[in-house]
Amino acid sequence: MENMMKVVYIKSPGNIQILEEPIPTPKKGEALLKVKYCGICGSDVAVYKGEQPFATYPRIPGHEFSAEIVSIENNDLGLREGMLVTANPYFNCGHCYPCRKGNINCCVNNETMGVQRNGSFAQYITMPIHRIYSGEGLDAKILAQIEPFCIGFHAVNRANVKEKEKVLVFGAGAIGIFAMLSAKLKGADVYIADMLQSRLEVARALGANNTLNLTQVDLDKAIYEITEGNGMDVVVEAVGAPKSFLSAINSVAFSGKIVLIGNGTKEVTFNQSVLVKKELNIYGSRNSLPNDFRQLIKLAKDGLVDTEKIVTDIYNFEDCVQAFLELVNNPGDHLKVLLKFND
Repeated sequence: MENMMKVVYIKSPGNIQILEEPIPTPKKGEALLKVKYCGICGSDVAVYKGEQPFATYPRIPGHEFSAEIVSIENNDLGLREGMLVTANPYFNCGHCYPCRKGNINCCVNNETMGVQRNGSFAQYITMPIHRIYSGEGLDAKILAQIEPFCIGFHAVNRANVKEKEKVLVFGAGAIGIFAMLSAKLKGADVYIADMLQSRLEVARALGANNTLNLTQVDLDKAIYEITEGNGMDVVVEAVGAPKSFLSAINSVAFSGKIVLIGNGTKEVTFNQSVLVKKELNIYGSRNSLPNDFRQLIKLAKDGLVDTEKIVTDIYNFEDCVQAFLELVNNPGDHLKVLLKFND
């Protein structure tokens, strides 16, 4: 193996460079991984555009990935050289109040790969062994989607979605569709709303009970007809826009549940008495937990989840500038974009 590799850097907003640097040497408790595929997340696009407030530059983006273990110490996790794996990219401090309570996904001092620390857009990376999960024989392209799937999966678990409940997801991007699939796994009747018909068609093909094109339907009337006037049992907000947040409050049933995944960048004004009047349960959902990764890998291995249709584009990593420009200029045309780093 050569001792040099290629790495994607966002040197400053709008400026991507591919540089050569030495392959990293794993420290005690770390493994050396040969990266296969990386997904481009919305947070990576935000770093590229200069709209991610927690990012510093230069920064190696990326936190959705699959990889092959090149070298690893003896361990009690069954991990060994040659295995395809994925990993948990949220580095928690271990000593803050949430960490001490076991809520490591919302660590006060969290550092996510590609944002507060360098990420996975490199031909080789090192990872702490305890953060690595066996891919259980799954294809590398599927493994690269486990992390974003975990975001939707964790949100649905937060709301404790139950069989036959009516669930509405705002946003048919990758995270929204992963939330939709997660609610379907619970046996819920799931509806998904968006302004882009192409995304809604993917959601329908993946099992949505129905889709709502917000440019074509009267949302209040549609919700009334779907629920016989009762409102949705659960609403998942995966957009982060004021209008979809307010629509979530309006669409949910009395005593219903709202889960917020989307990162809002604008303030929302509303009368809080509606929360009291409806006695709503509102959950924030951040990152995911180790068990989310393990459960989803098993579900994918058992053939209970299908992510193939979500991947709309695969680029060689050396064409990453084109991939980012497409996501910036034509976001509606690309649901999930993968970069290929190694065969």
